[in-house]
Amino acid sequence: MTLNRNTAVDSFLESLDHPLKPVIERLRVAILDADDAITERIKWRAPSFCFNSVDRVTFNLRPLHHVQLIFHRGAKTIEDDFPFDASKWSGLLEMIGQDRGQVIFPSAEAAAAQQDEFVALVREWVRA
Repeated sequence: MTLNRNTAVDSFLESLDHPLKPVIERLRVAILDADDAITERIKWRAPSFCFNSVDRVTFNLRPLHHVQLIFHRGAKTIEDDFPFDASKWSGLLEMIGQDRGQVIFPSAEAAAAQQDEFVALVREWVRA
């Protein structure tokens, strides 16, 4: 069992009505297991994952036909260099800004097939 789970996120997910809820729950555990320093909370009406108290990965739960995760550097733009090679992750991560990207899983099968690569991406992103 993941030790860095937050009971507020547990409660939120219990009441979540989303057709891909099992995928969301599986990705939540994968993110928390990616690095012991990752914590979670509810922010912007979705689970958000923090590293050093800065939100770094957040679910966007509005689309019901896929699972979308936004990779960011927190709520405020950080002006320093961002040492992250997005080209390494081009099959999984789509950059939507200089310091912001997204991962979209259209199905449970797609999420399962790319889970190991996704976990590696999370590890690298939060520490960049």
